Amino acid sequence: MRKRLVYLFCITLCGFSVQLAQAQCSICTKTASQLGDGPASALNSAILYLAAAPFAIMGYIGWKWWKNEKELEKK
Repeated sequence: MRKRLVYLFCITLCGFSVQLAQAQCSICTKTASQLGDGPASALNSAILYLAAAPFAIMGYIGWKWWKNEKELEKK
């Protein structure tokens, strides 16, 4: 039960910290500075949103691999 709470806390913390991250390359930063504050913030959020999908896929594959290895150790 305690491990699940720690895991949930870490996931929640990561979810809230995403908005504080700056995920713009130099070209995107230059473009965003010309757009103004509102669109620049939306552009940054979109970049972070698109980056989350590959990390979620890698995390799922890693979890399945770990689970499979754990089952093999029991046998």
